[in-house]
Amino acid sequence: MKIIRVMVLPLLLAVHGLAAGGIDSGAAAYKQGDYDTALREWRPLAEHGNAGAQLNLGFMYDNGYGVPQDYTVAIKWYRKAAEQGNDRAQYNLGLMYDIGYGVPQDFVRAHMWYDIAGVDVAISYRDYVAREMTPEQIAEAQKLAREWLGKHP
Repeated sequence: MKIIRVMVLPLLLAVHGLAAGGIDSGAAAYKQGDYDTALREWRPLAEHGNAGAQLNLGFMYDNGYGVPQDYTVAIKWYRKAAEQGNDRAQYNLGLMYDIGYGVPQDFVRAHMWYDIAGVDVAISYRDYVAREMTPEQIAEAQKLAREWLGKHP
């Protein structure tokens, strides 16, 4: 029996070391359902490389909060945050590949991103998706994760 997986991950509303004004005021606006203000606060931060803001924009595009739902744009923002080591963005990329939202479904890439994220929920999903994979695919995913981690210490 296949478990239905849903994309449930709270926004990163506060991050140590980030520009608190934009992140915090965006979070307050988001909590009140004022997505336009949240976007105005987070977009400049995201465009200047703030991984927390990038994750938040990815989440908003992923779910259509204040913007048209667009998995391709969500993946773009998740990937930018993931490249900076944001484990929530890495987990969300795993979900996108696992389910096939915005990208062709690819269990090897899903496994890889879940492995890289390393958080408990990602490991659970990694182990679950591994049941759908051949031993060769699992080995490839592990190799890709090792290579990625080697380039992103």
